[in-house]
Amino acid sequence: MFGYININQKELSEENRKAYQAYYCGLCRRLKKNCGAKGQMLLNYDMTFLVVLLTGLYELSNEESEFTCAIHPTKKQRAWINEATDYAADMNLVLAYHNLIDDWKDEKAYSKKAFAKMLDKDYTRIMSKYPRQVKAVEEFMQKTAEAEQRLETNLDLVAGLSGEMLGEVFCWKEDEWSRELKTLGFYMGKFIFLMDAYEDYEEDLRKNAYNPLIFIREEQAQDLDTWCRLLLTSMMSECAKSFERLPILLHADILRNILYSGVWSKYEYLQLKKRRAEEKAKRKLRK
Repeated sequence: MFGYININQKELSEENRKAYQAYYCGLCRRLKKNCGAKGQMLLNYDMTFLVVLLTGLYELSNEESEFTCAIHPTKKQRAWINEATDYAADMNLVLAYHNLIDDWKDEKAYSKKAFAKMLDKDYTRIMSKYPRQVKAVEEFMQKTAEAEQRLETNLDLVAGLSGEMLGEVFCWKEDEWSRELKTLGFYMGKFIFLMDAYEDYEEDLRKNAYNPLIFIREEQAQDLDTWCRLLLTSMMSECAKSFERLPILLHADILRNILYSGVWSKYEYLQLKKRRAEEKAKRKLRK
């Protein structure tokens, strides 16, 4: 469900691209330190966004290091790590843990169950450290499963579950910024849910699997693609409003790149993929 909150590299300066990569590498290094090589397999871009967001908001100082990466062994890589990195690494693990459990329940993939079991100790550690956030993720998983079982048709209700959960995850500390961070996380969570449903729509339709957009298609007279684009735009508009209300100067350009451009990368890719499929089908008809 995650992996939609990324940068638009073409629109980012070289300096900011390197800074973002340093935070990404820092998160990867922290996951490895906390739970070994298996932790690195859990890394996602969404939590890198959270690192940059919290670093900018709280103006945190980074611990910089250079290291050799197995994926890029010919050149030393740079990592930036701070308190927000530690927090995001823990949230990354909690979200990945539940994603593995969910895959096990849906697909009976024993490898996913075994992987999740390997994370039990780390999960327990994080639960004692961040009970509010872990509880929010657990309740989200439970309520989402219940919504799927009853074939919930209210898209706003189901997407709101993701929003409420991510709002708690984005709220690192209970302080003056907590309300705005929860709001930003809420609308980003809804955006992620909608993007995930949009990406899986055709496959879920074929498999007769639960996807609330299938019910929307039956109700909406207008084109589903257009309707989804309008709804996704509305969600990101609210995210951007929350961001602009926060007093962030550090890395503001990176964050704006993500919120105003990067988040649309997957959508544009899906549109391109769809156009190519349509063109291919037309060529077949001509033959």
